Amino acid sequence: MIIKRMPTLQPAQQLGLALVLMLLIFALGEGAFYAADPNTQQLAKAFSPPSTAMPLGADQFGRDMFARLGAALRLSFLLSALCVATSAITGVAAGICAAWAGGVVEKVLNFVVNTILALPGLVLVLLFAAIVPGSFIMLYLAISLTLWVEYFRLVRATAKPLINGPQLQSSMLLSFGRWYCFRRHIWPAIAPDVCTLAAFGAATSIITMASVGFVYVGLQPPTAELGLMIVELFSYYSDAPWLLAQPLIALFLMVLGFHLLAGKKTL
Repeated sequence: MIIKRMPTLQPAQQLGLALVLMLLIFALGEGAFYAADPNTQQLAKAFSPPSTAMPLGADQFGRDMFARLGAALRLSFLLSALCVATSAITGVAAGICAAWAGGVVEKVLNFVVNTILALPGLVLVLLFAAIVPGSFIMLYLAISLTLWVEYFRLVRATAKPLINGPQLQSSMLLSFGRWYCFRRHIWPAIAPDVCTLAAFGAATSIITMASVGFVYVGLQPPTAELGLMIVELFSYYSDAPWLLAQPLIALFLMVLGFHLLAGKKTL
């Protein structure tokens, strides 16, 4: 499926897709073929340089950086996939309901969205994370809650003129169901923008989890998470800058890859 779509992608999007796939292959391959525990401490091997036993060296506790980087990437991909799927389904469904029903339903959903938008997204995530510190589920819920409003606003604005348009009204008069009308008339119009939002949403999810990790409100040690790894290794930037560079480069490449992938509206 991806290979068939490759020719329609711009060069920047192909580069973004290649970056994301490269990191995904590394994350999955490390988990499948590299038998090392990312949390096992070997203090005698602290700050060990890269070797055949530890391809990326060891951190201040002697933990294998290759295993920790693979685990951190898998965690970031998992969170972004869950957040994008949840927010996209919720936002698209709510946007279609608001556009189709109108009236009170649309006003209520608009009020909910405006209430959520009244708080900065990062503040909302910090509030949720502070309720249950170190909870992956709370991070997932908080980030999904901030992401779905963009889908809602986009889908409602795009779908409303289509629902009142002659083509969809003709299908309704011919007794075609709403699900058929959605698939035939609405989804083709909103799909490119939804895919673009999904790519941006994946990057936002990853950078948000890393941001709360910077302030120790997100996942807790010894979990291998990119933001947490960066803040833990920051104290040793002068002694072992190559260690700090590893999670920084991984985070940069992930976010860059998804942003490049979202660069074109027609996938």
